[in-house]
Amino acid sequence: MAKYPKFLIEHFQNPKNLGEIPDADGVGTVGNATCGDIMQMFIKVNGEKITEASFKTFGCGAAIATSSILTERIKGATLDEALKISEETSMEVLSQLPKEKIPCFTLAKDALRLAIDEYRCKLEGFHEKGGFDSEEFEKD
Repeated sequence: MAKYPKFLIEHFQNPKNLGEIPDADGVGTVGNATCGDIMQMFIKVNGEKITEASFKTFGCGAAIATSSILTERIKGATLDEALKISEETSMEVLSQLPKEKIPCFTLAKDALRLAIDEYRCKLEGFHEKGGFDSEEFEKD
């Protein structure tokens, strides 16, 4: 049985920011076909700062804990800072996870990146009403 650090157990047992942001500015959805984990990360942005972050995860304790940790740390950060925080948190958490659980954190990091990418695409007019607007893209 894998031994987890105390802070990971706390975030698994009492996850922070669990749930959907209905009017999210960006949503990133990822999955891991090997283990079956599915994760969604939701962000609300004001200017360049993340004002809210939440997640929905169907997966193991490590996936839930890492999603909780990441959403806590990125609130109040700019989009670029959040990506950097994601990398720094990744190094910190990965060094303490059992080898077989490393993909769990990679999901959280990837979901955040996709949520930020979606938000930025919306700003550029490439994303409307929850889907990619290929007609608008082809005009440019």
